[in-house]
Amino acid sequence: MAFDFSVPHRVRSLTDCHNVADFRALAHRRLPYPVFHYIDGAGDDEVTKARNTAAFDDVDLVPNVLAGVAEIDTSATIMGRKTSLPLMLSPTALQRLFHWHGERAVARVAERHNLWFGISSLSSVSIEEIGANYAGPKMLQYYYHKDRGLNAALVERAKAANFDAIALTVDTIVSGNRERCKRTGFTTPPRFTPSSFMSYATKPAWALNFLFRERFSLPNLETHVAEGSGKAISIQDYFNEMLDPDMDWAAVERLRADWGGKFCLKGVMSTTDARRAADIGCDAIMVSNHGGRQLDGSRAPFDQLEEIVDAVGDRIEVICDGGVRRGTHVLKALALGATAASGGRLYLYALAAAGEDGVERAVTIVRDEIARGMRLMGVKSVAELNRDVLRRR
Repeated sequence: MAFDFSVPHRVRSLTDCHNVADFRALAHRRLPYPVFHYIDGAGDDEVTKARNTAAFDDVDLVPNVLAGVAEIDTSATIMGRKTSLPLMLSPTALQRLFHWHGERAVARVAERHNLWFGISSLSSVSIEEIGANYAGPKMLQYYYHKDRGLNAALVERAKAANFDAIALTVDTIVSGNRERCKRTGFTTPPRFTPSSFMSYATKPAWALNFLFRERFSLPNLETHVAEGSGKAISIQDYFNEMLDPDMDWAAVERLRADWGGKFCLKGVMSTTDARRAADIGCDAIMVSNHGGRQLDGSRAPFDQLEEIVDAVGDRIEVICDGGVRRGTHVLKALALGATAASGGRLYLYALAAAGEDGVERAVTIVRDEIARGMRLMGVKSVAELNRDVLRRR
């Protein structure tokens, strides 16, 4: 299958951005191609990535009218924290590679809008800095490493920094086959080669920021592994070499006990696993396929959501993570029974395009779409959304 990597939108500035596709187009203009395709790419033929968003189109909203919706309540309670929207900003790695503002920008925007956000174990800003400076609800996306000392340290650092939750990622015991990264030679930090040099050189704003601002590192890892302190490595190699493919349910139970706080499993796609997560006392699951970056040909989270909600929705919070591009996608997920929806590329393109201003604009657009959609649906609160307002095509 041949890939069309072109971006047709003629978007030249932040004011031209009115949806996620526009932010993607602007990010494409401003990033070196290895970095853009790391964000944009997925596993194998990228069928699952495309399905993640397309799945929402197979379900239609059926609005009610004359409901008196001048005042609406868009808030939701997620893992014990009341937030302004039923939306989470999914944790993503390496954010200072995409824009020098990095995780700090996402944290500030999330705090202003009172939203859950997360940082990765592979974040480019430390657990301690995020904990000390941002008061909004925050989670650590936790990767289970072969290095048991690193695993323990991540838990203790998150405790000391007063993080609200750990989300253990369970779908990355080996890396997906990210062919775009193989073609571009993407590594973290970037390895400048003859074939990639011109891509970086033709994006001078990005290059100057990368070269002359603070040194890029992965501070949550650098005390334990060389790959945190500047050794260039592909994400595929990192997952394959550093993460523990023997992780099992016993390991999950130990980690949950060691953490002792709100605990979420990210990457659950089957009802069998959802029931097991509820049985061992997890607070939430994120129905997720890692943005289509792991097992290509797998189900989209929205396609699988109803089945999982019916199996465990009365016992555990269910978060639909993946493919979210519009406020109406959030409303559809809630109508099927999700506690909230979550997205990564939804804000990551905006970060890459324009830093904190981009993330602020992206979140504001989705916030307004949620509020407008609720009014047009005739619902005053997200709790009123249910399957009566949905029809499958």
